Amino acid sequence: MDTIKKKDIRALTREQLRDFFVNNEDKAFRGNQVYEWLWQKSAHSFNVMTNLSKETRDMLEANFVINHIKVDVMQRSTDGTIKNAVRLHDDLVVESVLIPTKTRTTACVSSQVGCSLDCRFCATSRLKRMRNLNPDEIYDQVVAIDNESRLYFNRPLSNIVFMGMGEPLMNYTNVLKAIDKITSSEGLGMSPKRITVSTSGVPKMIRKMADEGVKFNLAVSLHSAIDDIRTSIMPFNATFTLADLREALQYWYGKTKSRITYEYIVWNGINDTQKDVDALVQFCKFAPSKVNLIEYNPIDDGEFQQANDKAIDMYVNTLKRNNIVVTVRRSRGKDIDAACGQLANKQ
Repeated sequence: MDTIKKKDIRALTREQLRDFFVNNEDKAFRGNQVYEWLWQKSAHSFNVMTNLSKETRDMLEANFVINHIKVDVMQRSTDGTIKNAVRLHDDLVVESVLIPTKTRTTACVSSQVGCSLDCRFCATSRLKRMRNLNPDEIYDQVVAIDNESRLYFNRPLSNIVFMGMGEPLMNYTNVLKAIDKITSSEGLGMSPKRITVSTSGVPKMIRKMADEGVKFNLAVSLHSAIDDIRTSIMPFNATFTLADLREALQYWYGKTKSRITYEYIVWNGINDTQKDVDALVQFCKFAPSKVNLIEYNPIDDGEFQQANDKAIDMYVNTLKRNNIVVTVRRSRGKDIDAACGQLANKQ
């Protein structure tokens, strides 16, 4: 059978795998064994499934493929950050990043090849969206980084952030399926509280997440709480306005009681005035939240420049004065283009 016509076996549920074996005059529990190999053991081929007979493995080979990712290039930063260029089964490439600190290792994973949105300050947005990642492709990025964390830092992966390439809420179903596998005892068994999904703000999908009672954390790339400024740097804001976003976030908090994190970059001459900070303070008051002020990482053309320390201090002091938790995040992996906003498949 031609490989192109074979089904990706990881698109099947456990029940569908059990049915496959029953329909092929075998025992249903074989489906459980294969499912465990695919997810808990992250098998790359049928040949490694040693508790199955050669005949069974050949039957799987004839009917299915395992569209496993391959880490094409691994780069290590001087600060310990690792960036993976991940080749997919159709030869497209995405990037994921391992960010180590003294107490934890965080996986920053991608959800799309390219991006659906058009943030002007982000390198990924300059790549048109070619396709959404499948749940197994997202899962594989996490497994690869977990392995690297164990190998290079002697500890398992502790946290996951969906802050790589793509807008996670524009690939909603597959992202949630991936998280379900990552948190399941049949997968990696990670706590959803260690996972953060970062969105540029898609109100309808934020409401949908709240209705579905998700347990992971929500972060929003805000960057301005003034509509015309936000639209100038994130043009989709003309469609998904701040008013709509605010209502969705209030709804999210009402349903989940989970505090929102706002990610915010301060740029020179764009959002570095007291008026900008005051607008952010007002936006933060609609639901319990905290603010991460993120260092900006240039993407070659110089249009956007990191604001000076005086502007950052103004933000920090004003937010603290209004009892809003604020953290200044320094970038990691800049020397290998692995920092926030830099992922663009530059090898």
